[in-house]
Amino acid sequence: MKAIIKYIAIVVFLAACATTKTTNSIGEEVSKAVEPVATPVTKTSSTLDRTKVPEPGPAPEIQLGEYQSFTLENGLKVFVVENHKLPRVAFSLVLDIDPIVEGKNAGFISTSGQLLTRGTTNRSKAQLDEEVDFIGASLSSSSSSVFASSLTKHVDKLLELMSDVTLRPSFSPEELEKIKTETISGLQANKEDPEAIASDVTGILRYGKDHPYGELITEETVGRIDLEACKSYYQTYFKPNVAYLAIVGDINKAEAEKLVGKYFGTWTAGEVPKFSYETPSAPSMTQVAIVDRPQSVQSVINITYPVDLKPGHPDVVKSRVMNTILGGGFSSNLMQNLREDHAYTYGAGSSLSSDKLVGSFNAGASVRNEVTDSSVVEFMYELNRIKTEPITEQQLQSIKNYITGSFARSLESPQTIANFALNIERYGLAKDYYANYLKNIQNVTLADVTEMANKYIKPENAHIVVVGKASEIAEKLKQFGPVKYYNIYGVPYTPSTAADLPAGLSAEHVINNYIQAIGGLENLKKVKDLKQVMTASMQGMTLEITNIKKLPNMSFETVTAGPMEFQKLVFDGSKGLEVVQGQAKPLDEVKTQEAMIESRIFPEITYQELGAQLTLTGIETVNQEEAYVVEVTLPSGKKTFMYFSKESGLKLKESQTVDTPQGSFSQTVEYADYKAIDGIQFPHKASISMGPQKLEAEVTNIELNTGVSDDQFAVE
Repeated sequence: MKAIIKYIAIVVFLAACATTKTTNSIGEEVSKAVEPVATPVTKTSSTLDRTKVPEPGPAPEIQLGEYQSFTLENGLKVFVVENHKLPRVAFSLVLDIDPIVEGKNAGFISTSGQLLTRGTTNRSKAQLDEEVDFIGASLSSSSSSVFASSLTKHVDKLLELMSDVTLRPSFSPEELEKIKTETISGLQANKEDPEAIASDVTGILRYGKDHPYGELITEETVGRIDLEACKSYYQTYFKPNVAYLAIVGDINKAEAEKLVGKYFGTWTAGEVPKFSYETPSAPSMTQVAIVDRPQSVQSVINITYPVDLKPGHPDVVKSRVMNTILGGGFSSNLMQNLREDHAYTYGAGSSLSSDKLVGSFNAGASVRNEVTDSSVVEFMYELNRIKTEPITEQQLQSIKNYITGSFARSLESPQTIANFALNIERYGLAKDYYANYLKNIQNVTLADVTEMANKYIKPENAHIVVVGKASEIAEKLKQFGPVKYYNIYGVPYTPSTAADLPAGLSAEHVINNYIQAIGGLENLKKVKDLKQVMTASMQGMTLEITNIKKLPNMSFETVTAGPMEFQKLVFDGSKGLEVVQGQAKPLDEVKTQEAMIESRIFPEITYQELGAQLTLTGIETVNQEEAYVVEVTLPSGKKTFMYFSKESGLKLKESQTVDTPQGSFSQTVEYADYKAIDGIQFPHKASISMGPQKLEAEVTNIELNTGVSDDQFAVE
């Protein structure tokens, strides 16, 4: 199964390239008092005297769009922003709920939010989807929001549907199981995504597992979610007296009052629980946390700690200017240092976020393994430099202009005005907070920047979280502080070493145990040819993966979807041809050398005689089962990490770096459901992950010794 897996993963990667990532719903976005993100502005002038630095002008006068508001008797606060340029209306309902610790069934809150649009007591999910599509509307929900939009002429029907999902969700058991399956699939994919792993472990270390911001959703916690927990959350927290409704578009206040009263006036108010939590603190000294991924060719670095910074505090504006200088844009210190000066990464940056519970600082980048420690050195240098080395007035003014341009452009969107209104209400901001925003930006001084840096930039009290290949990075990271190891769930552990392995155990012993576990060397040698067919689903397509092999080392592999052939690899024992989406290319010297081994029916029985180097690196856990890890290095230099069960000897997983035209990517395959074919155990299920993409493949047929003709492997 091994060789064909490599080519399946390339198909998965191509699909990933065609997938557009989406942002959170409008409701999620407005739940945070986040300032607009700046984007560069280019100005030209034929009369500009470039020998003189222009004098800064006064802060622009901001004319914020008008909004009107009213409150229903049940406490629902409504904000209306009229915009009649287009015949469209958007409704954003947001609940102001304190963060909640979910406990053993973490994930039930987000699941509850998804269930709202999965059917109501009046409509099934199919009926709801059909009615939304019929009027060309959009309707979505989350754990604390509902968003809907449509053409103005359909606004009555739109609010009928929106109020139905908000007030009368059915909480279908079938839909719950679908959501849980989808969520678990995503979590499984995230286990092989270093960015997702870094985000999870960073959150745990920054806030602690018992804090709502540090709590981790896992496959186990999702598996424990039931309808009662979801219903209880909805019944407890979905109340109008903690809700805000922003209405933007082709509608006036009088129309809005009538419609909102009609569809949300019967929503019953109720007491909503409030929570408080101990504020997380930064570590007393810098600590290094490593999440080991032996197959990684890059390290994901996060330098992070919690920050006590509340929305609306005077420091928010001043600290934004400071952080923009440090790591908030392409011209920032971090970007110029790590990307432009040292070429360590494509992008480096930092964020300093305010939050009503607890804010955070994070600086990070993805870098090559060999420059991981050097990158951390430069991060720490820049974090210290902004505290001690003043910038020039010209640099400061440039950053102010950068922020001003972004803010001004954000006002072109009517939704921005609605978000401002919600933020003012939710966070108790001054009524003129946004009207005076640019004046406050312009009032930031050089001394303010230094003050903010010394107050909020704490490299000496940070978690340095690194997800990467520990054997290449760990020793050099000790210079920054004590090094601790964490698994992908943020649980600390002591990594195994040669001393922890059973006395006398070698990589060769583990491979031999595997050979014995799947049927024994004599049985494997009886197999002269093999044909294996697998199927998998991807983006609505059913893929068929065919793998044919014949002694000594001939192979034929295809990935098809009906009459369409995505990929083909043919190797006749000495030369090969790879066809990707119709483009044929002979295998180069390195790939030919690799195919000499990988085209064997059972490569493991010939590793040593063909020059592969085997190294037993330790013990790791794969899906709650302990496994010996064997590093296999082919003569070409290609490395594959194989994980063999301590108990059964069977191969549970393998990981390697796959080279594609788009670059090098980490690929992992997990094997399951071993079944005997003519006395030999073959895995009948494979879970293939590349980054955030995941493909589940299942064997439909395996045939041995059918007399496959050599013509099957002809390289034309």
